Amino acid sequence: MTETIYSNLKQLGGTTELPQSPEAAVLERVANPQADVSYNVRFTAPEFTSLCPMTGQPDFAHLVIDYVPGDWLVESKSLKLFLGSFRNHGAFHEDCTISIARRLADFLAPRWLRIGGYWYPRGGIPIDVFWQTGAMPEGVWIPDQGVPPYRGRG
Repeated sequence: MTETIYSNLKQLGGTTELPQSPEAAVLERVANPQADVSYNVRFTAPEFTSLCPMTGQPDFAHLVIDYVPGDWLVESKSLKLFLGSFRNHGAFHEDCTISIARRLADFLAPRWLRIGGYWYPRGGIPIDVFWQTGAMPEGVWIPDQGVPPYRGRG
């Protein structure tokens, strides 16, 4: 087989178990073949779940992750498995959202990254969490995340 930028991927193309925790999840990346161009990549996870660390009850969020790649792209199956690893992980909304963003920013070293964590209400209060690595880059089309303020979000 010819060596390609995809040769180091271990999870794509086969059966992969859901990691037991975010710490156990393995993110994978590939070289960005368009690294000379600034462009936005968006991942939307409208059915993200984690657990309340106090009650063990499920928490649900709509996550929107935007990033302007540098030298690396995240492999989407590894991202899906990483996000799925929060299903049995107990942490507050803020911790889950920021942990995801920081892990991606550290792993990919993107030109820019932001995350919007739009959490569904628990105790009658929706909690939305936002973070970004710095100022939005100029010259890159980055649309609004498109998630309305809570009014029976769906």
